[in-house]
Amino acid sequence: MHNEQNKNDAIIINEVQLILAEMRTSLAVMRTGIAVLALPLSVLSVLIATSKYYDVLNVLHFLVPLAVLCAVLIVFGAYLVISSIIRMRHYDQLISEIKLKYSIIGKFIE
Repeated sequence: MHNEQNKNDAIIINEVQLILAEMRTSLAVMRTGIAVLALPLSVLSVLIATSKYYDVLNVLHFLVPLAVLCAVLIVFGAYLVISSIIRMRHYDQLISEIKLKYSIIGKFIE
């Protein structure tokens, strides 16, 4: 009986470790999303800073595809960040459920 309880405790701890590993993956995805969001901002900053050196109408054939690419990167970065936040909230709920269900293990989990 005592050996079976130790096995159950080990399984529960492994479940929590797995959830925490998934949470770290979500944090890495969020970090990537933030980096993807920063790229269009830096490109647009350079374009604005150098705008006195070119005429917009003469380089419009370059600016339109660049603006489309920046918009796509902003949408993709926002998607990565938002989906990561949603997944992390889900993992927090799973950990909370484990804490409530197994009160002995719950005191070790913050």
